[in-house]
Amino acid sequence: MKPDSAQIHKTLKEFFGYDSFKSDQEEIIRHLMGGGDAFVLMPTGGGKSLCYQLPAIMMDGTAIVISPLIALMKNQVDLLRGFEAGSESIAHFLNSSLSRQQMDVVRDDLLAGRTKLLYVAPESLTKEENVALLREVKISFYAVDEAHCISEWGHDFRPEYRRIRTLVDQIGRAPIIALTATATPKVQSDILKNLGIPDATVFKSSFNRPNLYYEVRDKVEPEKDIIKYIRQHPGKSGIIYCLSRKKVEELAQLLNINGVKALPYHAGLDAKTRAENQDRFLMEDVDVIVATIAFGMGIDKPDVRFVIHYDIPKSIESYYQETGRAGRDGQEGNCIAYYSYKDVQKLEKFMQGKPVSEQEISRQLLSEVVAYAESGQCRRKLLLNYFGEEYKQDGCGCCDNCLHPKPTFDGRAEMKLVIDLIESLPERFKIDHLANILAGVSNSIIKSYRHDELKFFGAGAEHSEKFWCAVIHQGLIARLLGKEIETYGLIFVTDSGREFARAPWKIELVEDRVFSGSGGSDDEDDEDSAAASAAMRSGGGGGDPVLLSMLKDLRKDLSRRLKLQPWIIFGDPSLEDMSILYPETFEELKNCQGVGEGKARKFGGEFISLIKRYVEENDIVRPDDFVVKTTPSKSADKPFIIQSIDRRMSLEDIAEARNMDMEELMSEIEAIVASGMKLDLDYYIEENLDADIVEDIYRYFKEDATSDDVQAAMDALGPDYYENEIRLVRIKFLCEIAS
Repeated sequence: MKPDSAQIHKTLKEFFGYDSFKSDQEEIIRHLMGGGDAFVLMPTGGGKSLCYQLPAIMMDGTAIVISPLIALMKNQVDLLRGFEAGSESIAHFLNSSLSRQQMDVVRDDLLAGRTKLLYVAPESLTKEENVALLREVKISFYAVDEAHCISEWGHDFRPEYRRIRTLVDQIGRAPIIALTATATPKVQSDILKNLGIPDATVFKSSFNRPNLYYEVRDKVEPEKDIIKYIRQHPGKSGIIYCLSRKKVEELAQLLNINGVKALPYHAGLDAKTRAENQDRFLMEDVDVIVATIAFGMGIDKPDVRFVIHYDIPKSIESYYQETGRAGRDGQEGNCIAYYSYKDVQKLEKFMQGKPVSEQEISRQLLSEVVAYAESGQCRRKLLLNYFGEEYKQDGCGCCDNCLHPKPTFDGRAEMKLVIDLIESLPERFKIDHLANILAGVSNSIIKSYRHDELKFFGAGAEHSEKFWCAVIHQGLIARLLGKEIETYGLIFVTDSGREFARAPWKIELVEDRVFSGSGGSDDEDDEDSAAASAAMRSGGGGGDPVLLSMLKDLRKDLSRRLKLQPWIIFGDPSLEDMSILYPETFEELKNCQGVGEGKARKFGGEFISLIKRYVEENDIVRPDDFVVKTTPSKSADKPFIIQSIDRRMSLEDIAEARNMDMEELMSEIEAIVASGMKLDLDYYIEENLDADIVEDIYRYFKEDATSDDVQAAMDALGPDYYENEIRLVRIKFLCEIAS
């Protein structure tokens, strides 16, 4: 049908209650009603739904809206039915949750032409009986919502989405509109190609959400930090994302016992519970939803004031999509993510066993997240650059890096060195490979290409490979370098980059942030690092720098007397907590990170005395009003594991008895030891590990290690030592010396 502008505006006002359109909405609607295919790239909260809802109301026939979530369908259908009294038949959803009677109602309304929008999951669309039904219905157009699900490069890839075009051809051709809030150029190309609409008109809105504040915090005691944050923002609505169902449940419980009304949401809950928890959040019965990524897609709650990522997301796209649920009304929206390199390692482990191509894609997406988290640049600029949009302002003034800017330097020499290296190579390579060449880091891949023989190898050895990664990332943002997504992120020099190399101009670069969990210094004298870590953890306040210095001096003195590495006594995070909490008893000392019963009694006496004296002499008011209540462990695993080890049972038998794998059992044992309990695993170690290997690992932790980090031990000891061997000996060491 030929769209009539006056009629479109009349429908907008009478049915939806709006006086005017936002952004490209009207143009998109007119295009679709004129019979054209469309690709709509619009940020969360930009009004994508109206782009297909309004034309569906006005056009003859029924619009098929393909949507991935039952909860989203219900939400949208309820919303549409609420616009007009007695219009129950105007919108339906078709999925597995319908009873036979409900299905009959849907069928009757469709065949009678009363239904203008039919929401259907791609899985339901594949059923023969549904295809047969829809062949009898006049289709006005197809709307593919959350279209990024089509692409393997998208953050929520679903194989069923790849069949949509085939199903459309079976049912009957009609215009197609694909909509998403997140799509890189690669994902966009995949969507258009797979849907068979290469000539579709592309409507792209700005990805900039000026009302959102972005911050990345060091993941040190995140639970305490989250509770503190929520208490500082009482009555405000928020979403907390975790990667695992277990953490969702634990965190929701912890919030509740600390006076925060929270509910969990994940795929492991039954459909009824999920729907109830979602509705209670939408109806403001609870303030916080703790969820996996299963929650939030398409949920229209405009007053979400904060989105917190307890774990780092798997891709920038998913991060943008999830943070986009904050401040959809244009008002305050705070987006806080906790970052630790250990989380990165966990995600990398999850990739193992997957097809090689899938691993490559996942690694590339994850590397972008790491670059974003560790960057000292404006976060808004980084996000928009990722989606192919240039943010021309120097800074946004609404992210942690802009509010607390990092030192800059004139990086023209460094950038030219990067460009010269790339131009000298006959092939293209990824960021980390280029950074390793410049830093002079040799590995098997470097050697296989003989790049350790290049004149550029070690040309920037005064800096680390992380520094050179930061330079390359900033070259990408400055458009001096480009990235071939099709080939998993190979770097090339742009025309602008070649111009720069010929006549370099001043370019201000920022060094990346160093996080305690991502390779930061463990040197006991590194006060700046410790102070920064404490400041980030407490949201900017930090601990007492004078007390922290005194505690470090005491630790150094004690380490010399006991002939132990300083970290064995207390790690930096423990001292930082002491400088914040001022513990004066053994019980209070145990509230500090990394301090169990054993460590408190073994090493804590002198620290408590020092803190008590310092508090008295300086009239310190202690923060004893902020105590996070903890949940008692409901697990029967802990006592069973302790008793089984006491009975000298093999670890394999213990794991089998509790339906665990060895990885899970080792984690449980490590948690038991961290709580202050000593376990004697000598019987198992002597039977299963070579004595020389045990001696080497034990000596490393006693004499060479600067922390108890397993990955650092693996790097130092080399490939002949397996992770589980190191973990077992580490447990032995902690029980005998460090606890």
